Amino acid sequence: MKLEKEDLVQSRSVAKGRGRPKQIWSLTERGNSRFPDTHANLTANLINMMRETLGENSVKQVIKKHENTMLSRYSKEIQEDFDLESRVAQLAEIRSRDGYMADYDKDDEGFLLIENHCPICVAAKACQGFCRAEMNIFQSVLGEEVQITRTEHIVAGDRRCAYRIKPGN
Repeated sequence: MKLEKEDLVQSRSVAKGRGRPKQIWSLTERGNSRFPDTHANLTANLINMMRETLGENSVKQVIKKHENTMLSRYSKEIQEDFDLESRVAQLAEIRSRDGYMADYDKDDEGFLLIENHCPICVAAKACQGFCRAEMNIFQSVLGEEVQITRTEHIVAGDRRCAYRIKPGN
């Protein structure tokens, strides 16, 4: 009952034959997250196996497809006619939903988009193409006239990823 209150397990009743229904217990998503998850390592291994068996060009094609898919999704939510701050705010919101714990600050230079977590860090370490694709997506949805520079990079050992966004001239 305590685990259920903590949203770690859930139960359902199953009536089968005579007598009381059976209580069937299972882990919730939150409960499942308490156990080891090796999907990140599997992803990195798959990238390396693709590189070894199909070649670097195949890896680049897959990353480009991922970039196009993400760009399409982001473009539906971030309108070109929004002002730059609105576009940055919307980008931070989308990135947070994607697990990046993103936020932004406005200052005299423009904006600083901050991502405090990288849900694809293991894959990004196996293939820097993911990080380049993200920069391309940011450039496309924020506008070609905007200058974007990565100032901190988790893959390089920094505690977060941060992007300096300056309005174009």
